[in-house]
Amino acid sequence: MDRKDNQSPQGETARILVEFLEVAITSIVLLKGIYPPGAFERRKYMNLVVHSARHPELRDYIHSAVSGLHPFIQKGLVERVAVIFFNSDSIPVERFMFKLTVNQSYGSRVEEADLEFSLRSFFIKLPFSESLTRVLPQDCRWEITAYFRSLPQASTSKDAELWIPTDTQQWQQPPLITPIKSMCSEPLSVQLYLEHPGLSEPKA
Repeated sequence: MDRKDNQSPQGETARILVEFLEVAITSIVLLKGIYPPGAFERRKYMNLVVHSARHPELRDYIHSAVSGLHPFIQKGLVERVAVIFFNSDSIPVERFMFKLTVNQSYGSRVEEADLEFSLRSFFIKLPFSESLTRVLPQDCRWEITAYFRSLPQASTSKDAELWIPTDTQQWQQPPLITPIKSMCSEPLSVQLYLEHPGLSEPKA
């Protein structure tokens, strides 16, 4: 996604955040070991060695999902972006949750270097979070889900037509939350945390 000099602070922040989410979600999928290591290749991002997906369908799914969120992140409509892992009964067993806030009243120039400095710390922290995660069951699957503060209207936005309501099963009890990393650098704040089923959650 090319930078535009006339972008608003929110548009520039959304561009940076979308690029970050694409790399971060790929890193999470790699961390969970769903695919063999050979399905990923090393690359540089924010002066760090990260990974991108080799397989076109995997790469395109992650890219299209997060890039499709750009206009809604820019408008402050996206509250959370989740990477959800399911068991064979399609019940969530683990969720990596990104909670996002883009300051809609911020009017100054976005310092891209400051934002990237804050965001790169997530890639340093993420590998150390593996001990906080759970071993995934056989035949598991995963998906990217966005949670909107308010639903965009398909009639007024072509981008909204790309997103459909999810029929994903939800936990009946509040989840167990484990913080991983957070940052705040105007006009953006991001929190990454893990969610697991509560101890009283009914078993599948």
